[in-house]
Amino acid sequence: MDCIFCKIIKGDIPSKVAYEDEYCYAFHDINPQTPTHILVVPKEHIPSCDGISAENSIYVAKIFEAIPKIAAAEGLANGYRVITNCGDDACQTVKHLHFHLMGGRKLPENMG
Repeated sequence: MDCIFCKIIKGDIPSKVAYEDEYCYAFHDINPQTPTHILVVPKEHIPSCDGISAENSIYVAKIFEAIPKIAAAEGLANGYRVITNCGDDACQTVKHLHFHLMGGRKLPENMG
């Protein structure tokens, strides 16, 4: 598999880790759009939201359990945004399900 996020999870490509457990891996985006911009990805390769099933949805549930912990550790007490893109029309550039955790300043309503 030639998935960049799978390679990051395995440690083949270095990343600045924000959080890790048995289900998810979170790392700082190399091209941040906000002061805090972290990508949270399942450790199992799921191509997009369209690939979520009864067999792998535990990964998504665990990610959403981890996100508040990551946000708190990053000092996002005033709020944050969680964004995911699904498919080409949504500009999903990496075909591995991932969530952008963004914050650190007041975000515009039309960003996302």
